[in-house]
Amino acid sequence: MPLLESVIVLAALVLLSNVISHYLVSIPVGLIQITLGFIVALIFKISIELETDWFLLLFIAPLLFNDGRKFPKRELWKLRGAIFANAILLVFLTTVAGGFFIHFLIPKMPLAVGFALAAILSPTDPVAVQSIAEKAKLPRNILNLVSGESLINDASGLIAFKYAIAAAATGYFSLSEAFGDFTYIAIVGFIAGAVLMLLISTIRDFLMRQGINDVVFNTILQILTPFIIFMFTEEFLHASGVISVVVAGVISSTRKNSFATYLPEIKLVTEKTWEIVVYLLNGFVFIILGIELPIAMSNTIEDNNSSTFTAIVDVVVVWLFLVLIRVIWTYINMLFISKKDKTKNTETPSWRVSLISGFSGVRGAITMAGVLTVPTIIKSGDAFPERSLMLFIAGGIIVLSLLAAILILPFLTKEKDIMKTNNESSDGLVDDDIIISENGNAQFNEKQARIYIMRVAISRLESERRESNQKVAYELILEYQFMIRRLEFSDQDDERLRQIVEEEANIRRIALDGELEALDKMKLKNAISDQNYAIINKKIMKQKAKLSQINNRKISFVTVRNIKYASRQIGKMARRAFFSETELKKVYERRNIEKALAKAAIKALSTYVKKSDDVNQQFNQQAIYHLIVYYRNRIETLKLTKEFDRSESEEQSYQLRLKAIAAERTAMQELMEQGYITWSLASRLREYINYSENVIMLSEED
Repeated sequence: MPLLESVIVLAALVLLSNVISHYLVSIPVGLIQITLGFIVALIFKISIELETDWFLLLFIAPLLFNDGRKFPKRELWKLRGAIFANAILLVFLTTVAGGFFIHFLIPKMPLAVGFALAAILSPTDPVAVQSIAEKAKLPRNILNLVSGESLINDASGLIAFKYAIAAAATGYFSLSEAFGDFTYIAIVGFIAGAVLMLLISTIRDFLMRQGINDVVFNTILQILTPFIIFMFTEEFLHASGVISVVVAGVISSTRKNSFATYLPEIKLVTEKTWEIVVYLLNGFVFIILGIELPIAMSNTIEDNNSSTFTAIVDVVVVWLFLVLIRVIWTYINMLFISKKDKTKNTETPSWRVSLISGFSGVRGAITMAGVLTVPTIIKSGDAFPERSLMLFIAGGIIVLSLLAAILILPFLTKEKDIMKTNNESSDGLVDDDIIISENGNAQFNEKQARIYIMRVAISRLESERRESNQKVAYELILEYQFMIRRLEFSDQDDERLRQIVEEEANIRRIALDGELEALDKMKLKNAISDQNYAIINKKIMKQKAKLSQINNRKISFVTVRNIKYASRQIGKMARRAFFSETELKKVYERRNIEKALAKAAIKALSTYVKKSDDVNQQFNQQAIYHLIVYYRNRIETLKLTKEFDRSESEEQSYQLRLKAIAAERTAMQELMEQGYITWSLASRLREYINYSENVIMLSEED
């Protein structure tokens, strides 16, 4: 497929995968992207010529550079021993032990080919690890360790793979040459990354002092930085571009740039640009992986001389052996550290932690990019031995490792007592969301902090609410309530979400019953016409009927319903333009009735709050408050007349939004000063608040 069409198709599939992920929340988006790529490759016979060199340059270099920028520096230093042990020693142990095991399991596969296959299977994939981390809720130490090693082990795995392939193709292998080659590319790659990053930063600072402070220019320069460093290191120094971009990323975030203090927009624009780049590249990697799977596995499936079932068994057995090596290595490493460190701050050796580490070793794009470069013929002119089976096993293990991580890790990580340290709480459990800071305060995670500052903003809006601005105030409060509800629902499982929906449906029924009771009283007192009674009663009964059906709905497609609603509203507006005086009186009468019903619903909800013992539950409280605000906003809407001044309303909205933003900023500052949130989290919250304020300012200018 031509390059331009390929990019467009890949980008479209990335967007589609994220839409699907919105509905299939339990499946990581990475697996959805692999599936889409696989389906597209099968249906449209699409293929992409995947070469290791350009794949590393275009995808892995910027992704690893960004990971290096974002990686927590304290954790990187704290886990430096374990990271380098996993990234180097574990890779070579996996290559040697795995090579012998594969040769033993599949005797027709030469030992050198077994080493090559084990070598390319040894690196863990940083993109795949991040894709499962949120769903599986990996403990922080394990996630940092696996992410840290995946930044470096690509280089060691590719070197081992290169020499094993050379041995298989030529029959020649030199351990001293391999060791010397690895030492050279690692050390020179490390130095090159550091020197080149410092040089680029120095040039950038010099240009800034010369007045070249264009935001777009500086943003593009930083995006190009990993490509420049990778190409220079690989092409001119013949060292590891992978290691150089990781080191460059780490240095770029630790070096304090002078211009950041007086041109913060450069940092803001750069960070948002990186988010877009990483979003697309991550998706491209998984979709390309899915597209290449049929190519990797088709030859073995179509070969009449080999059994597909036997090949699948080989995939499972080899993967289990790789997991076993990783589990045993992790346990021995923990045991060694605990014996060496006599303090009580180290983790006690645990087989469960070791199993989590073992199943976290997900293979991905590096494995696929490497194994597809295996030559078809060797030096003697014969076909490369068992190439198709080698590709089949590599492709199968990529999929199997990702599926196993998705299915098994949640069971291993659902309990909180994984990491037992001296800082445990009294019940021996460690909560990944709540951390005890140095001053003894419990720290909020990002979701909790955002909910807190939005509730502070709601309190400020309530305090600013007056008779003249109630309509606008209630609308803004409803906006905040919607955002809070979305955050609260974001980490709930399907069963809990179903329970919450049922609870809220019951609360909604209480409000509707209050409306019906008030409506019947009006009818008894002859305060309402038969026509209006019939219309409003039918409307309320329809709403109750919908609540009864709510538990049977999976996904609601509201397009048709919205079209019907819009057409009815347009019809009403058209008829209203030609209303007679009598008809206008009926409209105003119905408005007064609906205001009275809204007040009755609020009264019913208030009565429920006073009588019920259940309302102390978090979601019930929020649902009731949300519904009361909805009814109050409805009352204010029904009060509107033709004399309603829209420009005045917009000005009120502008002023109230600014006051709410100010309240958010104050709340965030207090959380940070009191130690409830970290500096890095405060920075993200401040960035979000600043963006919100900028949007308000821009809308006012428009």
